[in-house]
Amino acid sequence: MMTTSAILGQFDLCADRSAFPDLDNGYSYPVDARIHLFGDSTRWAVVAELLGYNPRMGNLVDVVHRFGNCLTSGEPGYGAFLERVENMREIDPLGVEEYGGGAPVVVRGRALTVAADAGTPLQDVFRLLAPAHRELLLADGRELRAGLPADLPELLRLDEWNQPEDFWETSPSEHETFRMLAEVLDSGDPTRYRPTLPPNTHWSHWPDAGTL
Repeated sequence: MMTTSAILGQFDLCADRSAFPDLDNGYSYPVDARIHLFGDSTRWAVVAELLGYNPRMGNLVDVVHRFGNCLTSGEPGYGAFLERVENMREIDPLGVEEYGGGAPVVVRGRALTVAADAGTPLQDVFRLLAPAHRELLLADGRELRAGLPADLPELLRLDEWNQPEDFWETSPSEHETFRMLAEVLDSGDPTRYRPTLPPNTHWSHWPDAGTL
């Protein structure tokens, strides 16, 4: 089904299963985020990206969530975990989650210079890279559309939004942002997204994330 209530129902179900984008994830230091909406008269899909440094995975990871009524593979929720840094041993040679100093950060074969001193926590190193290189760090077209119909049009992209502090307290269907996104998908009209709440997806709003 493709109605606002059906879309919100899927969001809530995934949130109940802890498979909805959570910027306060204790296992990942947030670096950047983005949401994409796709749809036409009968189909809808959402791709949400949370880019963060995950010490347990030992990399900067773009966690891709996918939702929709037309997914070509997988179930709604987590879609992919895309490791971005290709030379982690070089930038953290001692394995202490700190920058070793001097070495560039290699992403998709590109060596990115970072203005950070030796001993800088890795999450801070990656946060320094994000403003200038977010298109390289976030999903490219192939990664973004994996699991979606190739002909599904993109309706809206958000580089920031207001996120509930805790999905145990506030379900997506109870929050302005996701209610509006469901209305955009149901109507096909991006102007239905008219937020009144200030964006809070910048990593500085989530000081406890990644600290477990």
